[in-house]
Amino acid sequence: MTGEREHRAQFDAEVRFANGGGLRTEGFRLDIPGRDISDEELAALFVRHLGLLMVAEVRIAQKTIVEEPHKGGRGTAAAAPGPARRLVELSHVVTDGMVTLPGFPPPRITDWLTREDSRTRYAPGVEFHIGRIDLVANTGTYLDSPAHRWADGVDLSGVPLDRIADLPGLVVRVPAGVRAVDRLLLAPYEVAGRAVLLHTGWDAHFGTDSYAGPDAPYLTGDGADWLVEAGATLVGIDSINIDDMTPAAAGARPAHSALLAAGIPIVEHLTGLGDLPPDGFRFTAAPPRVAGLGTFPVRAFALVD
Repeated sequence: MTGEREHRAQFDAEVRFANGGGLRTEGFRLDIPGRDISDEELAALFVRHLGLLMVAEVRIAQKTIVEEPHKGGRGTAAAAPGPARRLVELSHVVTDGMVTLPGFPPPRITDWLTREDSRTRYAPGVEFHIGRIDLVANTGTYLDSPAHRWADGVDLSGVPLDRIADLPGLVVRVPAGVRAVDRLLLAPYEVAGRAVLLHTGWDAHFGTDSYAGPDAPYLTGDGADWLVEAGATLVGIDSINIDDMTPAAAGARPAHSALLAAGIPIVEHLTGLGDLPPDGFRFTAAPPRVAGLGTFPVRAFALVD
């Protein structure tokens, strides 16, 4: 019986890794979804097929399309579960006067009803404290809903729970010194249906002037487009913003635009991602169900098996 014939690309590839070194291949053959494929798409497919991590650049040369019987591709195996379960805190503590984003007013935490004053309202020996907090919605570790970017997007009250709670999680380790997280760095990972957490280590600068510095890591527009195409459920980062905030970016915000247009919530200012395994955990970042708001602080955490 004659097997089904599929399109394959034959090409040479030169790979440069973000942490140094590289590799070259000649005449490599790879199954492709159709007759036409760009060099960028082929490079991402190549990286994913080989499971290459920390790829900075792939150069494609001598590309031709051939027809051969389909021979399948290589998958990525999930980590085996450990013997115990533990909870990992992934949120910054919100404190009075803290700075999350330069120029934004800090939160003010005060008393609405003190314990002393409450004693006149209750039976002898009974007292309560009721506090008050005044803050902008983008404080601490917070979630962006589509309404944060798009006027017709759903707000916090409309975000489905299956987009923000008990999600299978995946950590993408970003090499030190790499700012732009692009398609090639993401291509090795199976992100469909997962909370994809970008671990840059930048949370170490939270609360300092360096946190908003020009070297802060971010997700590129190309990387965001790939996450949308690959079916990510939520995307988080432990940096000051998921987009490039330098003046050269001119406030374009392509990552916010692409992810939120696709209904993919964003969690910014995460911390503690270094305490998570690459996968095999459940992630939650659920804000209050507030109508009319696009962002709000969350208690982000992971349940690790």
